Amino acid sequence: MALVVQKYGGSSVADAECVKRVAQRIVATKKAGNDVVVVVSAMGDTTDELIDLAEQVSPLPPARELDMLLTAGERISMALLAMAIANLGHEARSFTGSQAGVITDGSHGKARIIDVTPGRIRDALNEGSIAIVAGFQGVSQDTKDITTLGRGGSDTTAVALAAALNADVCEIYTDVDGVFTADPRIVPAARRIPRISYEEMLEMAASGAKILHLRCVEYARRYNIPIHVRSSFSQKEGTWVVDSDDIEGRDMEQAIISGVAHDRSEAKITVVGVPDKVGEAATIFRVLSDAEINIDMIVQNVSAASTGRTDISFTLPASDGQTALAALNKVKDEIGFESLRYDDRIGKISLIGAGMRSHPGVTATFFSAIADAGVNIEMISTSEIRISVVVAQDDVDTAVAAAHRAFDLDADQVEAVVYGGTGR
Repeated sequence: MALVVQKYGGSSVADAECVKRVAQRIVATKKAGNDVVVVVSAMGDTTDELIDLAEQVSPLPPARELDMLLTAGERISMALLAMAIANLGHEARSFTGSQAGVITDGSHGKARIIDVTPGRIRDALNEGSIAIVAGFQGVSQDTKDITTLGRGGSDTTAVALAAALNADVCEIYTDVDGVFTADPRIVPAARRIPRISYEEMLEMAASGAKILHLRCVEYARRYNIPIHVRSSFSQKEGTWVVDSDDIEGRDMEQAIISGVAHDRSEAKITVVGVPDKVGEAATIFRVLSDAEINIDMIVQNVSAASTGRTDISFTLPASDGQTALAALNKVKDEIGFESLRYDDRIGKISLIGAGMRSHPGVTATFFSAIADAGVNIEMISTSEIRISVVVAQDDVDTAVAAAHRAFDLDADQVEAVVYGGTGR
């Protein structure tokens, strides 16, 4: 008997018919002799609708109360799914995040999991029940308030429970048949990746691939939890996210490119005319750190000899753009920079693959493909298994398709199907 943790995204439980279909899949897993724990997201666009409702009531809703509101979406899903399973003749018990023992810090809206104490989940499994857990939520260790883990947090809930329960596998069900070499909405000829390493999946998630939440992959790597990404709309084998040592058949002398990811959610700020003195860059990024803003790519121009000043550009989440501008303007006189430029019409294209570290031709091929497509590169960033560039937002689709073709990632026939339309 295996212990299987399954997570179903919003598109998988979007309406009553979807909930009943998911219930049938869960019962089939149980009938196959497995213990089953299920983590569910809110139905369809429920979370977005609740956020819109909150903003209609208050332009700046208190974070604690917003978390109380948003967790209602997952509670609706878990109860309905338990009812649907009961209708199929099997007992299911639903649990909120706090009832399931998901303990977090006190940061509302972006809480991090501190511990998981799944005593009630184990009791339910020992009594032969299917456990249904509301994803995306937990309870603060200090205040005992309800918290949320941030968008995509149900993935993290599932992997954290899998680790705490020592599960054999964590299945993440979505509306596509696994992890593909590019977003199927942009590249219909994208190929499904049968197996991918935690490191490559981390880079893809960090680079904008929305198929898995970044923190979920980090958690899985830390506790060596195999993740099986697959569709709730088909019975096809999906993508296994595993340790690199568990991936056979790789010849590290060849350039192995896992895929091309893109991200349209970032913006670029340029601090113009920064005095070229020791400590100025440190001051800029300390101010942003104090404002709890994550920085992605950074480029500093060569100082102009005539002025002794330089420009520093960096990218950040567009949602934090105005906060960053306000924080920097407060210290304008202290730093002595001339002005700020803001551009939220950018996109990031990332090429990811473990093989590129031993194959110097990858960079040249990537840049040539983008240039041949007539796309201008504004910024460049690299890691051992990733190359990222910033381009104009209108050029994202063109650049992704060009890079995908350049590395022969296109499938011989179209195999990427988006069943639900959201990619989660």
